[in-house]
Amino acid sequence: MYVLSVNGIYPVLGWVGTLAYLLAYFLLSINKLNARQVSYHTLNVVGAVGLTVNSLYYTDLPNVVVNIVWGIIAVSAVIVLYRKKKQREKEN
Repeated sequence: MYVLSVNGIYPVLGWVGTLAYLLAYFLLSINKLNARQVSYHTLNVVGAVGLTVNSLYYTDLPNVVVNIVWGIIAVSAVIVLYRKKKQREKEN
């Protein structure tokens, strides 16, 4: 039986992040998601977190920076979407 060690979690997080980014882009490309959906940005946050942790572990600073920025953009987009939703609810 394989037991995942603490050091073994970093590659797993990197692959989860990679798959989340690729899935988000694929679903966007085939019009199953759009940039006004929280689920699209959630996939990007998951990708950003997974790849940031992985990059920190491997001391890959350029990838740390790009993934932190990507995550900030995704979280910001979710906040904007929720604010717009609340605004629409107030108007109705």
